[in-house]
Amino acid sequence: MATGATLDLVSHNHVGVVLPTSLNEMDQKQTQVTEEYANYVDYSQRAQWLRAAVLGASDGLVSVSSLMMGVGAVKRDVKAMLLAGFAGLVAGACGMAIGEFISVYTQYEIEVGQIKRDMSMRVEGEKSLEMEREKRTLPNPLQAVLASALSFSIGALVPLLSAAFITDYNIRLIMIVAMASLALVVFGRVVAQLGKTPKVRSCIRFLLGGWVAMVITFGFTKLLGASALEN
Repeated sequence: MATGATLDLVSHNHVGVVLPTSLNEMDQKQTQVTEEYANYVDYSQRAQWLRAAVLGASDGLVSVSSLMMGVGAVKRDVKAMLLAGFAGLVAGACGMAIGEFISVYTQYEIEVGQIKRDMSMRVEGEKSLEMEREKRTLPNPLQAVLASALSFSIGALVPLLSAAFITDYNIRLIMIVAMASLALVVFGRVVAQLGKTPKVRSCIRFLLGGWVAMVITFGFTKLLGASALEN
């Protein structure tokens, strides 16, 4: 028995000399593999809440900033701009939450149905365990709703707070654009950091998208003129 155990731990080279195999080396490799697996992060699992949060924050920031810029193009009163921004915050947060719930819950039902169809083809004893494992990866509608609504509100607060205490019209517009641009860069940086994607490219994408939305809204509203609001 001892001889058999010894043979399991040795190997031979090409001339037949017995070479001992290091148990410590084998243990170290096994430990390294275990640690790498423990430190492994599946970034695809972050996609569910990250998508909803980023979409909500970016939409809240860009839409409310653009809305305030549009109103400011024809109405210089700070109260009119703030009222429009607050209305956009409430309406946008509700719309994002409802839309996200419908979208994610529909996806949830589709995936649950697919899991049940897959489980029907397996052995009875494996079904419950496999079903529980599969459900852990399913999208969470409530999580998506809270993430999108909260992030939209946070993003919308940036232009509102930027314009709330500034009486001068030109400075107010500049401050809205500046703070919105800064927030867009931060959002782009956070998304790139969490998703392990190029940071500069992400920041530029967010920044250009926000600028385009604000310029288009301000320009089109300016072309319509103040007569539409006065009538």
